[in-house]
Amino acid sequence: MTIDYLWRGPLADPELDALHAEGFGHPVRPGGWLARLERHSLGWVTARRSADGALVGFVNLAWDGGTHAFLLDTVVAPGARRQGVATRLVAEAADGARAAGCGWLHVDFEPQLGPLYLDACGLRPTDAGLLAL
Repeated sequence: MTIDYLWRGPLADPELDALHAEGFGHPVRPGGWLARLERHSLGWVTARRSADGALVGFVNLAWDGGTHAFLLDTVVAPGARRQGVATRLVAEAADGARAAGCGWLHVDFEPQLGPLYLDACGLRPTDAGLLAL
């Protein structure tokens, strides 16, 4: 499968709602993605199947307006997994953060995603804190 990756690629809310639901295993819910992305994100990366343009991957890159960028909502459609799509999404997001002058890329993840972020993507583990609000 050939995939095209695009920094700040065009998106429609319904297609991202559907990908998010499929990727994270919940019902489709309207998320108002585009408005939030435009307002709060440094950028995002889309992954589309070259043959038909279907959205098969996405990552959001939030930031603090300075040197820290944060990966959020990394998602790959089940049929496109285990093909390097997530690794490439993260690499493209890192390039976008670097080009914007960021010096740090952060991500929080569940333990089973350690091989992706730490091994395949080259992030290093750090201590972090979390407060449920």
